[in-house]
Amino acid sequence: MKQKTNLTAAEQQQVSAAQSQKTGAREFATAEELLRADASEIEVPPAVEQRLGESIQREPKPARPWWRRLTGG
Repeated sequence: MKQKTNLTAAEQQQVSAAQSQKTGAREFATAEELLRADASEIEVPPAVEQRLGESIQREPKPARPWWRRLTGG
């Protein structure tokens, strides 16, 4: 049988806030904030880090900007 509780709006808000703090729920304003927080808490496995580094080295270097080609710089 369910228990009925007669909580005021303020009490419900307090209970909700307390429950979110227990579960560690956090809100982020932007996706970038979420990604930064996630990246700071998760360690990348060494094998993945090595493969990523190798992949980046195989990428072609970007072409020189037109203004550098024009000025010879």
